[in-house]
Amino acid sequence: MSQPVAEPSTTVPGAVHRLVDVPDGRIHLLEQGTGPLVLMIHGFPETSYSWRHQLSAVAAAGYRAVAVDVRGYGRSSAPARVDAYRMTALVADTVGVVHALGEETATLIGHDWGSNIAADSALLRPDMFTAAAMLSVPYAPWNAIRPTDGFARIGGTEEFYVSYFQQPGRAEAEIEPDVRGWLAGFYTSLSGDTMPPPGTDSPFFVPEGGAMRDRFTGGALPAWLTEEELDVYSAQFEQSGLTGGLNRYRNVDRDWEDLAAWDGARLACPALFIGGALDSSTTWMADAIAAFPTTLPGLVSSHILDGCGHWIQQERPAEVSALLTEWLHTVHA
Repeated sequence: MSQPVAEPSTTVPGAVHRLVDVPDGRIHLLEQGTGPLVLMIHGFPETSYSWRHQLSAVAAAGYRAVAVDVRGYGRSSAPARVDAYRMTALVADTVGVVHALGEETATLIGHDWGSNIAADSALLRPDMFTAAAMLSVPYAPWNAIRPTDGFARIGGTEEFYVSYFQQPGRAEAEIEPDVRGWLAGFYTSLSGDTMPPPGTDSPFFVPEGGAMRDRFTGGALPAWLTEEELDVYSAQFEQSGLTGGLNRYRNVDRDWEDLAAWDGARLACPALFIGGALDSSTTWMADAIAAFPTTLPGLVSSHILDGCGHWIQQERPAEVSALLTEWLHTVHA
């Protein structure tokens, strides 16, 4: 199979850009190194650029490191239909990338929503995806609670952010007049060194008539994010908009319906989890982490990083890269 044309990256030294064809469009990716294929899948609101530190580390360890832009992000295709962003479609994209790169199998690493995509890809296609690392968001099997019902209860007298994201156009109206400022506030509010102090109002809950950004942390950017790196992210989202990323949240009930046959399913492949001790995803889902001996029978190791927030591979790049490469060597031994 001929490989799509590569173009050197100006933002991630040593990596190349590719646009590859998948059955439902095109996926943009960053690639570095040779060896067994390792696919990295980002979350919200990030892009393949969030793996800039791990691409070189994984490539140096002897792997073909590939970070994708999930559909709706960056230079990847952005279908107009909301239901085009359901999990089964994203799994199909991941399968399509492996085929487009001329490979038969891959190891997956995902962060945030990318963690869910990695886990569900390995669950639905264990023949192709032979191992899965999950960052920030732990694996949790399907359960009987409809997601939007559960999120509505979490909000109480206020509105949980996932509920706030449900109506198309609503969050976009908040974000898109000042994409750079909104991203800066969101990144800062979820970072270990700059998040709101304990006991203050959470940015994950929106008061009636308010907006998420009303509770964002102000002031300096977190230590992991330079002004130039923020410029890269803001330029990408100025071009793509935020609708594709937000549409992931708008499919949680469709995913629940599509994946009902996997009720309580265990993820048997070799797995890794890395979470931040200060990350709400880790604390809210503590029960899911405690259940790993049952739900992840192939778990190789699990790590909680003290003082770390949500943007784990960017807040702690060297530590996360070391844990990932150690795990990859175990998986591929």
